[in-house]
Amino acid sequence: MIYITRHGQTDWNLQKRVMGRCDEPLNNTGINQAFETKKSLSSTKIDLIICSPLLRARQTAEVINQDRNIPIIYDNRMIERDFGEFEGMQKSDFDFDGYWNYYQNEQYQRAENIQVFFKRVYDFLNDIVEKYNDKNVLLVAHGGISIAVACFFNKNIPIGSLVEAGLVLGNCQVLSYSPQISKIKK
Repeated sequence: MIYITRHGQTDWNLQKRVMGRCDEPLNNTGINQAFETKKSLSSTKIDLIICSPLLRARQTAEVINQDRNIPIIYDNRMIERDFGEFEGMQKSDFDFDGYWNYYQNEQYQRAENIQVFFKRVYDFLNDIVEKYNDKNVLLVAHGGISIAVACFFNKNIPIGSLVEAGLVLGNCQVLSYSPQISKIKK
């Protein structure tokens, strides 16, 4: 089984600022959310944690892993989408919905193209499905990663804004997916 959780809350989440590669720490609410997730997963067998190397995800994984001693692998392919020139902006200050429209496929000066982003995440997911299909793996990642993961396992990329489609996980929300699927190319 593949489990995914998004990191706990940060101050930028509260301010509705976009946060890609910025290395913001969890705030007190985020730390408490991570402890709640730890508690909710306490009876779930987890063989391996694969985590984004960004601080907010690492902090979340470390809390969840307290007293469990589960191996943690940090994988750069789990880093949030690079917001480039939009990093730190309010979502209302640019076409946020267009930014998350797979079929619009905008090219930006510095921000990561959505189809390039999806390919990175899909390549990662194809690898873990192949390597760990008999394991329970917890992914600790980001909102954007959770969108790509949902599209991968649901075998569907909705038309329009993927955020508006309700695919992004809330802070420390956990979903599970069966890895018993065929590999997907994107």
